[in-house]
Amino acid sequence: MAIRAKLSAPRDEQQSWRWHEAKWTSISASILKRGDRRLEGDNYLLGGYGVRLAFESQHVPLPTLSKLATVWQPSRLKGIQLTKEHGTPFLAATQVYDLRPSPRKFLSLDRTAGSSERFIDNGTIVVTCSGNVGRVTLIYNAHTGVLISHDLLRITPKDNAAWGWLYAFLRSSQGAAMMTSAQYGHMIKHLEPSHLHALPIPVPRDDVLSEFQAQVSEILDARNKAWDLQVQAESIFSAAIDQQAISSEKASVGFSVRTTELFGKRRRFEASYHSPVATEILRQFERVGLKTEPLRDVTEKVWWMTRFKRVFGEAGVRYMSADNLFSINPSNIKKVMIEQAENPDSYRVKSGWIIMACSGQTYGLNGSVALMTEPHENAFFSHDLVRIIADKSKIRAGYLFTVLGHPQLGRPLVIRNAYGTSIPHLDPEDVAAIPVVRLAESVENKIADLMERAVALRASADVLENHVTKRASDLNDKFLAGDTAEFNIAFQ
Repeated sequence: MAIRAKLSAPRDEQQSWRWHEAKWTSISASILKRGDRRLEGDNYLLGGYGVRLAFESQHVPLPTLSKLATVWQPSRLKGIQLTKEHGTPFLAATQVYDLRPSPRKFLSLDRTAGSSERFIDNGTIVVTCSGNVGRVTLIYNAHTGVLISHDLLRITPKDNAAWGWLYAFLRSSQGAAMMTSAQYGHMIKHLEPSHLHALPIPVPRDDVLSEFQAQVSEILDARNKAWDLQVQAESIFSAAIDQQAISSEKASVGFSVRTTELFGKRRRFEASYHSPVATEILRQFERVGLKTEPLRDVTEKVWWMTRFKRVFGEAGVRYMSADNLFSINPSNIKKVMIEQAENPDSYRVKSGWIIMACSGQTYGLNGSVALMTEPHENAFFSHDLVRIIADKSKIRAGYLFTVLGHPQLGRPLVIRNAYGTSIPHLDPEDVAAIPVVRLAESVENKIADLMERAVALRASADVLENHVTKRASDLNDKFLAGDTAEFNIAFQ
C-alpha cells in the first residue's frame, strides 16, 4: 500500500523531530521604529543582526559606513543590443566575478542612459545587491572598457587611506553577515545603498590602516599583472596562428557537411559539432603549416570521477565545484564530508593539472579550464570536472592551458563536443580527441612562461586576500571582546 507524504512529524517522533520548530526571538518594539522599519523576521533572526547589535553596543560610538565611504548604484539599465562588431561589451553582476569575464551582450553606447557611470574605475570596491547579495570584490584590468550592470553597488571611500580596510571589513565574516542580515525580498534578495551606509564599522589605528592599504594594493596589482600576462600570452598564440586570416562570415549562415563526416566513431549528428567556426580554425592551422595532435597524445591521462552523494558540514574539507573554481576567490566555499566517497584522495588534484568544467551551458562555464596551483591541493574537487595531466616530456601545462582556454582559437574546438539539450555535457573521450595545435618550441615555451606566471600571480593574490580577510575578522573579534588596542577609539 502506498504511503502518503506527511505534512507533519509522526506522533511517536514529535518529541525528537525538531524540523517543525519555529525559529523565533523577541525584540524591543523601539527597534522596529528606527531606520527602515524592517518588519521581516529574517532581519532579526540571522546571525548578522546579532553582530550588528554587538558593534553598536560597544562603549565607544562607532561611525557608520556612510561616514567613511559613499555607496551608490546607477539607474536600472535599459540597453539596446548590437552585434559584437558594433556594440560595447556588457557584463552582468555575476559575470564580473568570473575568472575570465566573457561578455555575451554588446550594447549601443549612444542609447545607454548614463553610460559613463557604468564603466567602473580600476580598484573600485563592488558588492552584489541582487540574488546572492554581499559578495565583495575589486574591479581590475579584466573589466576595463566594459559596461557593468547596475546590480553591483559601487563603494567610493571618502578618504583613500581607508580603502584597504573597507575592502577587508566588508569581506570579513562579520561584514558579510551584517550585509546578509540587511537584505530584503522573498524570492530574490536585494540590498540598497542605504543598508550598507547604516553598517557600523570600527576604524583601526593609522598604522593598521596602512597595513591593510598596502596588502589590498598588492592584491590588486597582482590581479592586474596576471590579467595582462594572460592577455599577452594569448596574443602571442593568436599571432602565431594568424587569427586575423580566419573568416567569421560563415558563422552566421547555414552550412552543409558530407554524410561520411556524420558516421565516425561517435556518430555526431548535432549541427554544433560541425560548427563552421571550428572548421575554419582547423583549416587555418593547415594554411599556416601547423600540425595538430589529439589531446590524448600529449597528456598522461584525461578522466573524470564517479558520482557520489555529497553531504556537507563544517567538519568537512573545502569543496570545489565549477562555480567556485571559475570565480574570483569565492568566500562562500562549502565543506564536504569526504568519508562518504570511495577512495576520497582520488578526488584531489595536483599543481600543474588542468581542470575542465564538463557540464552546464555552452555559453557559460562548460568547457572552461583552470590550471591548478598548490593552494588547490588541499581541496576536494567535484566529480563533475574533467582532469587533464599534461605529459611534461611533450608539452608544458601553461601552453596547453592557453590552447584549450583561448576564447577564439581554443574554446570553439572544445565546446563543439558538448552533447545534450537542457544541460550539455562533455565526455572525457571527446575531450581527449580535441586537436592541440603545435608551435615552435621556443614560442610554446614563451607562451607557457607568461601563462604560468599569470596563474601563479592570481593564486598569490587569493592567498593574500584570504589572509587579509582573516586578519580583519580577527580584529573585529578583538574589538567585540573589548580589546581596542589596535583601533582609533576616538573616531567620531
